[in-house]
Amino acid sequence: MMKLPPQVNTVFLLLDAAGYEAFLVGGAVRDYVRDGSPAKDWDITTNALPEQVEAVFSDYHLIETGLKHGTVTVVIDHEPIEITTYRIDGDYSDHRHPDSVSFTRSLKDDLERRDFTMNALAYSPKDGVVDLVGGKADIENGIVRCVGDPDRRFQEDGLRMLRALRFSSVYGMEIDEATASAIHRNKNLLRDIAAERIQTELTKMLCGPGIAAILREFADVIAVAIPEIRPMFGFEQRNPHHNKDIWNHTILVVDSITPAPVLRWAALLHDIGKPSCFSIGADGVGHFFGHAEKSTAFAEAILSRLRFDNAGRERILRLIRYHDMPITADRKLIKRLLSKHGEEAARQLIELHRADTLGLSESYHSRVDIFKEANAVMDELLREDSSCFTLRDLAINGNDVMAMGFKGKQIGLALQSCLDAVLEERIPNERGPLLSYAQEHNAD
Repeated sequence: MMKLPPQVNTVFLLLDAAGYEAFLVGGAVRDYVRDGSPAKDWDITTNALPEQVEAVFSDYHLIETGLKHGTVTVVIDHEPIEITTYRIDGDYSDHRHPDSVSFTRSLKDDLERRDFTMNALAYSPKDGVVDLVGGKADIENGIVRCVGDPDRRFQEDGLRMLRALRFSSVYGMEIDEATASAIHRNKNLLRDIAAERIQTELTKMLCGPGIAAILREFADVIAVAIPEIRPMFGFEQRNPHHNKDIWNHTILVVDSITPAPVLRWAALLHDIGKPSCFSIGADGVGHFFGHAEKSTAFAEAILSRLRFDNAGRERILRLIRYHDMPITADRKLIKRLLSKHGEEAARQLIELHRADTLGLSESYHSRVDIFKEANAVMDELLREDSSCFTLRDLAINGNDVMAMGFKGKQIGLALQSCLDAVLEERIPNERGPLLSYAQEHNAD
């Protein structure tokens, strides 16, 4: 039996006492059947009409924001629970919301309007799991399948196509053949979907363990949302480092990197500028001079269009801009890395380099050991008591150099010169040697 919070049990008890049916629906039931994972949201469907729901819960705080679609939100002990009347949806002229809804007394009618079979399961404490569309079998067999006609489901809401890809990637499920064909057929519906909704689905999809298969099989669909990736498809690099075209190299990098949103997006876009930078040397070898900057420019346009927040966008762009810089386990280089980027971004850069290396020809994969060593050196540097990577870490400050006669811009230049000397390990981060170095610098 599904473990329900007391607030949800209260909803069932009160609706049952009033003579109405009630079932839990949506992700809570899907995840319970799939792996027993706990629910985050509680959505209940009932044969009670909205005004009847309000009458049953008249002693509680009610929110009527979804009333025209049959939804009343009941707040019980600070827990909001959506209660929606069984309904049949009309046409979706905007490909997102039904133009009209009609209420029904049939749970079957209500479940058959939903997107995927695994999301069309219902549950009640009295009846257990109710499956009228084959959702349990599809979950057991690892299949994402539309309820009814997939073309109609996607024309109702085009975002459902990306949801199907996301479920496949995150849950490791196969997309039913008819559903997959309909996704390819209806992909251009994504042009009319709000950028924020697309970004949310793409981000979840990218972080799934099954992302490689999705990027291979549904590249044309993703290209509707991100058309800049199209030139990467089949673009041979003609370089001994690479035995894959740009898109397949990118897929491997995405699949090899830690599944965190910033890292996965950086991996997806890190080489997006390569096709526009391609040249062939006299020896017949392909080159992509300046592709990091070009990729950064493309990525900035894409991330802005998809409405990324400033912090996330800037971190992704930083990783792309510097993804091609050399990284070794040299202490001075790692100090520079920490000074320029800070620990978090520095480790992310190392991680992107590691994944990028795994996307090269196999003969280069042994290089990944360098990045383990680089992280070890970083750990060692961060443990040192005298560690100094920024101007704030210096054992002297602006007042100290002002007392020595520095003025205006000279103050910042003198401190930066001292920091550079410390990073290069030419002097220790100690007050005496720093003041002496600053004095010499001032004399220059």
